[in-house]
Amino acid sequence: MFRIVKINLYALTTAVLLLLSSCKESKKDQKDLDYWSTKLSTEERVADLMSKMTLEEKVAQMVQYVGLEHMKTAENNVSAEDLETSDAHAFYPGLHSNDVAEMTKRGEIGSFLHVLTTKEANYLQTLARESRLKIPVIIGIDAIHGNGLFSGATIYPSPITMAATWDDDLAYKASAETALEMRATGTHWAFTPNIDVLRDPRWGRTGETFGEDPYLVGNMGVATINGLQSEDFSGSDKVVACVKHLIGGGQPITGINASPIDVSKRTLLEVYLRPFKRAVKEANIYSIMTAHNELNGVPCHMEKNLMTNIMRDEYGFKGFYVSDWNDVRRIDIWHHVATDFKDAVRLSVDAGMDMNMHGPLFADYVVELVNEGKLSQARVDEACAKILEAKFRLGLFENPFIEESKVAEQVFTTKHQNTSLEQARRGITLLKNDGVLPLKASKKKIFVVGPNANNQTTLGDWVSSQPEENTITILEGIQDLAKEKGDQVSFYDVGEYGLEITDTQIAKSASYAKQSDVTVMVLGENSFRHEWDKKTTGENMDRSTLKLSGRQIELAKAIIKTGKPVVVVYVNGSIIAEEWLEENVSAVVEAWEPGSFGGQAVAEVLYGNVNPSGKLPLTIPRSVGQIQMIYNHKPTAYIHKYYNESKTPLHPFGFGLSYTNYTYGTPKVSSDVVTKEAPVTVSVSVTNSGNYDGEEVVQLYIRDEVSSVTRPVKELKKYKRVAIAAGETKEITFELGAESLAFYDFNFDYCVEPGNFTILTGSSSADKDLQSVQLRVDEKIMFN
Repeated sequence: MFRIVKINLYALTTAVLLLLSSCKESKKDQKDLDYWSTKLSTEERVADLMSKMTLEEKVAQMVQYVGLEHMKTAENNVSAEDLETSDAHAFYPGLHSNDVAEMTKRGEIGSFLHVLTTKEANYLQTLARESRLKIPVIIGIDAIHGNGLFSGATIYPSPITMAATWDDDLAYKASAETALEMRATGTHWAFTPNIDVLRDPRWGRTGETFGEDPYLVGNMGVATINGLQSEDFSGSDKVVACVKHLIGGGQPITGINASPIDVSKRTLLEVYLRPFKRAVKEANIYSIMTAHNELNGVPCHMEKNLMTNIMRDEYGFKGFYVSDWNDVRRIDIWHHVATDFKDAVRLSVDAGMDMNMHGPLFADYVVELVNEGKLSQARVDEACAKILEAKFRLGLFENPFIEESKVAEQVFTTKHQNTSLEQARRGITLLKNDGVLPLKASKKKIFVVGPNANNQTTLGDWVSSQPEENTITILEGIQDLAKEKGDQVSFYDVGEYGLEITDTQIAKSASYAKQSDVTVMVLGENSFRHEWDKKTTGENMDRSTLKLSGRQIELAKAIIKTGKPVVVVYVNGSIIAEEWLEENVSAVVEAWEPGSFGGQAVAEVLYGNVNPSGKLPLTIPRSVGQIQMIYNHKPTAYIHKYYNESKTPLHPFGFGLSYTNYTYGTPKVSSDVVTKEAPVTVSVSVTNSGNYDGEEVVQLYIRDEVSSVTRPVKELKKYKRVAIAAGETKEITFELGAESLAFYDFNFDYCVEPGNFTILTGSSSADKDLQSVQLRVDEKIMFN
């Protein structure tokens, strides 16, 4: 009688290679390999290693490939024709995954992405240890809001939800925890944060951004970078952050990802570059990803003025650039400004590109171009040195491997779960309430319906399907809390896709609603990466409308017609502008994409266990026809009017309701005059005049009354989230320095011009929610 034994050949191969590698190293005299010595500085180790490297080995560090398992899947499911347009799947025609493994053993690949298991991460490092110089690979991943492509990770709310918290400290905390989970699973480099300033909400990547305001985006970006990298990302508990996309993806001229952007120098400096400048100067960002799109006629992947003159020479960027997916190649095939791929490589690397994502030929072309004198050896040395520095500082030379047995101890921990839940609670934004919320426990019949009621759309984009036990859907959250409150919950499944709702489902939903005391409709959009053909928003799924997709509005109308109270909960990364719907329901809750515990957080808000405190990080227009609609517009934007629609937004930037009321006093300043040496203190009293304890986001805006070039009607400059108990008054103070008043004048000098400034404080950017005080500047103040 024979016993059948199943052997995991992948794991066995890894273990054997690890053992062989260890044996070889134990026998090898490494005294001549000074770069292995931790007694040397990072700079000395880099210099010593590079002195031993050939040109080909240096160029290899500039090369990134997708992981072997990713390749194997794509080899079977993606055609060669689809590769040119796909931004999610890859293989390399004529180059099998086994060939890539052999290239890694020869030291011909410096980096991988889309490596989703610890086994594969260890295997790749084992292969790299077989190379002549044993240089480890650096593994990158799109850990946009948690390490979401890894099954079992903590999924934090998406960036637009984080921005709605207006809580920089929570963004930092979630990012630091994400770094721990990444390192625990074998990745070292996070392709985040996305600090594009959103100016066109048709863009499907809206949920991946921190909204429309450069100050808020900058704050969230700096907090995220600091959480991921700490001060210098040295050690085994930090990762390299990567800000993206340089630059202007948030204002595509068609609303479609990768379409061109044409903006003035002034708009670049005042809006789009501001978060990038802060990422360099305040957070020491170590990698930057350039943008798919062209900028004023020049593809961003070859924009030397941007990459080198501004970011490196002017701002002081010390790290390395990585291309976006296949975008060096696209200089030729999309933008038609290069004769072929080799010419595109020349243009991009000369402009400052340090690493190519992804694939073959790039390295061959760089070597050829150097040998032909068309690229300098110094340019290659610069790129190689910066990448090697990252690997040394991350500690990969000492230990590139992961202890797989300890992964469970460091991923989806209770602490991380609590952070995700807290972000969801603070990000949920109440847009309307006629008194139906919070729900009162009274043995009510609650009917839950909608395509996003009972699925993982709460997790958002850049997330693989997660274990069901690790997520709480909206329905599950309501059911759990309703049970405690003594309410009865019924649910009718209309499917997960608004595009597929049927007449029968609409009729049955209305019937159930009629028999209930209140209906909770969970509507919205779908950014699932693992169901690409079902997506209605997210990367490369842009929108020509801000309305609900499919037949969701028909479902809503049938339920509203019953006359019973209706609460709408939106689950979405992109803006939803349904004015008629909001006018005809009792309450509207913007849940965004609230992460692993979004269902619990939504239920807590509906029942009043949590008092909603989120604020909009963007303006919600009434329709797509109002685009571009932003709060910090220029004075003449609305001199005239639309014939068929109001020129005011559906909801203004900074807006969000509470179950209590906050009364603001008139702001006061410690001095009427601002100087470069002496900031002023702005103070404002805020009273919780309602019956619920709550948290309020107090906002401060400025307006330059007269200037040499036109300035926005208001600009966000400060904010604070404060807890205020019912009946309590708190004095909120802000320190406002002269630089907060600065702008680029007629000659593009960064300065403060003499004159009067209005300081506005309140609960949103809307004029009716703000009160003001005056400041003045007596002399021109210059800044670098």
